[in-house]
Amino acid sequence: MNASPALVRTGLGDQIRQVLIDGITSGRWAPGERIVERRIAAELGVSQAPVREALRHLEALRLIETLPNRGARVRDFTDEDLAEVFPVRAGLEETAADLAVQRLEGRVEALEVHITRLAAATDPDEEMRHSIAFHREIVEASGNRLLRSVWQSLGIEVWTALSLRRRGTELCGKAVEHTDITEAFRRRDLGVGRMVHDHVMSYAP
Repeated sequence: MNASPALVRTGLGDQIRQVLIDGITSGRWAPGERIVERRIAAELGVSQAPVREALRHLEALRLIETLPNRGARVRDFTDEDLAEVFPVRAGLEETAADLAVQRLEGRVEALEVHITRLAAATDPDEEMRHSIAFHREIVEASGNRLLRSVWQSLGIEVWTALSLRRRGTELCGKAVEHTDITEAFRRRDLGVGRMVHDHVMSYAP
């Protein structure tokens, strides 16, 4: 079993959620396997209360399910689960891009940073983080707080990781599409929203 990272007190709940999410996406906890609250708390050196709160958050994301007298366990994800997430994500990011293209006014330096980091990534997990950071940059650039909140609530990183692993998709091939999208933002192409939509749907099962 891999050792869990040491946690700091600031943002403790977010850190615990990330540890659990990383465990699910990496396969540490397989579908159907129990996640024992007290064991996680002991591993991380925290009380059970923040772990319990993190598990509730994961249940809201439909990553785990809680059964009477059996505790929390990882859901058995299906193609149908994944198929429900990506059209919603694609619609949100299309809207975000449509809003961002006017606000960015051709300034794409922040997007280029993520493309550079993606190209320099040395493992699939790092590639995924930089790819999602690229999409998050577009959502942030929309300036719409409600859209950003809904997008974040979808658990984008988790569902993307699950889809990539399920399909064996190589992110390196997606980097070219990121460059094309960035160039569309640079020239203020009003069709960039549809480009982003189609790009996101290419991750779907």
